[in-house]
Amino acid sequence: MRHGNVDLGLLRTGAHSPSVFALSRSMGDGTPIVDFCIPCNPYFPTPDMFAALAQNLESILKYYPSDSADITNKLCSVLGLHQKTVAMANGSTELITWLDHLMVKESIAIPIPTFGRWTDQPLETGKRVDMFPLQEADGYALDLEEYVAFIRSRGSRVAVICNPNNPDGGFLPRREVLRFVDALTDLDLVVVDESFIDFVEAERQPSIAPDAAIRPNVVVLKSLGKNFGLHGIRFGYLVANPQIAGKIAKVLPKWNLNSLAETVVHMIQDYETEYRESLRLLARDRYTMADELGRVPGLTVFPSQGNFLLVKLPPGWSGVDLRDYLLSRHGLFVRECGNKLGMTSQFLRFVVRPQQDVRLLVEGMLSYGRYLHGESSSSLSASDDRYGTSSALEPDNLIPYPGRRGLATATAN
Repeated sequence: MRHGNVDLGLLRTGAHSPSVFALSRSMGDGTPIVDFCIPCNPYFPTPDMFAALAQNLESILKYYPSDSADITNKLCSVLGLHQKTVAMANGSTELITWLDHLMVKESIAIPIPTFGRWTDQPLETGKRVDMFPLQEADGYALDLEEYVAFIRSRGSRVAVICNPNNPDGGFLPRREVLRFVDALTDLDLVVVDESFIDFVEAERQPSIAPDAAIRPNVVVLKSLGKNFGLHGIRFGYLVANPQIAGKIAKVLPKWNLNSLAETVVHMIQDYETEYRESLRLLARDRYTMADELGRVPGLTVFPSQGNFLLVKLPPGWSGVDLRDYLLSRHGLFVRECGNKLGMTSQFLRFVVRPQQDVRLLVEGMLSYGRYLHGESSSSLSASDDRYGTSSALEPDNLIPYPGRRGLATATAN
């Protein structure tokens, strides 16, 4: 199915979003896409880092990387971790795959909605997946005591939490997570997926990774691509006690990490100040973006400590139609959540982006409301073209839904 220059059929294939590359190829005209879908740090790497990578690109691509053990040791020295407690892989999803194959024998418990591979991967290998539904009425907050009771009632042998959770950005304080894992020491495995933990500002030290290294059955998962803004490199790692970390590291290929990953790992320590500044800017943008989205009447914005915001659309709006409309008319790529277990197409997830991009998103949504109000696409003003915005648009005049502005700001709890 095509609409305009965009192959919208790419958005309807499976549980995960298409890559920006696939969308760009389908458009075929070099038209830029503003990516609100893939959760990536827009402020890192810095232009200087990209320039250094570009300058050395020929060597990076031409020569073989060091083996995974050498790259992992370097990462550990940068992050202050013991090398025997870390296994580094070609993205966190590779680690999810190996954890499933090696350590999930019978059953796994997971709150939903969450990152799809935590349900899809064990289902694909025939495991029982015990899904603990989070409730919209509770803001998708996870009650850990209720979750533990659910795990006990189901007899689950492995338990997973994502902190912050994807797609809602809900955050659990470190002390609560530690109480949770310590209540489940009899399980085969307890996984805390901290892929978005660096974006948290509610606590100075929210990660339990150092604690996982001295616990019998705890694994902490980290995704470097998200916080370093380099999804294309595909690198992540886990932290666990030496027995678990060694078991995973032993099955990983000796050269499972590429030269770009190795180069970035060696650059990280030289750009720590810039990285911390990128996280500060992103936290600022998260609040600004939530405020800007409040211009859309009837839109609910959920609290988040991630680099994304979950929203519920006003009554009468279709998430699928809005997603297609924003991409084909405004060049904005967003994540519609109807294919996430525990959600419907009334929910979208927006990656936090700089203010100028957010204005495009808000104006695109207001334009969609105008479209629903009964104006045909041919009657839209010139400022409502595929990439245009209109500062004259007033939401109360455009959208016939008088619902409350459900703007919720993030808190430490």
